[in-house]
Amino acid sequence: MSGDLGPSAPTADARPPGPGTRRPGGRTARTRAAVRDAVLAGLTEHGYPGLSVEYVAERSGVHKTTLYRRWGSLEGLLADTLDLAGEDDWTPPDTGSLEGDLRALAHEVVESFRDPAMLASSSAIIAAAFQSQQAADALRAFYAERFRRCEAIARRAVERGEIPGIREGGIDAGALVRAVSAPLYFRLFVTREPVDGHSADQAAAAALAAARAGAFTRPENAAPTGA
Repeated sequence: MSGDLGPSAPTADARPPGPGTRRPGGRTARTRAAVRDAVLAGLTEHGYPGLSVEYVAERSGVHKTTLYRRWGSLEGLLADTLDLAGEDDWTPPDTGSLEGDLRALAHEVVESFRDPAMLASSSAIIAAAFQSQQAADALRAFYAERFRRCEAIARRAVERGEIPGIREGGIDAGALVRAVSAPLYFRLFVTREPVDGHSADQAAAAALAAARAGAFTRPENAAPTGA
């Protein structure tokens, strides 16, 4: 799934390293990148039901035996593709205000999916998550990492006094970011409606209003109300 809010089990010795571990470089890294690109190309062209290890082998130039030995299955290939997508250096916007940050996030979603190929491959990954538990787990981990990075947005907003003043960690940053992206993803992947700048601004405004009202405050951290 994409490099922003949108996404771009083998045997024990072949399982890709977990998040935060040191990644191999050189030939191994090039092989993983070639396989990742082949998986994304196959998803774009054929969708998950039409993707095969044979296709990935031919497209990537990596022998089928190697693919099975290192990734174990088609599900393992897809999971590692999502794992690679989460290794980028994307950081959430820092515009100086919560309103600006949320608007920037929303516009990133819209811009990411203007590319038909990106939309097609992302749709296929989401569809695969309904058919494969391993793909679902990988997709969930991808977004969990995105939400973790977005904690900075909530922290800065609290520090600036833009949302209810509570101790650090009292805002559910994941819920805040979901509130921005969910209306856009619904249009893109469920109703298949077009999205544009107005759609992005509308989603950001709704999330901002909810944040200011304390909708994303964790119950145990809510500031006491006056008498």
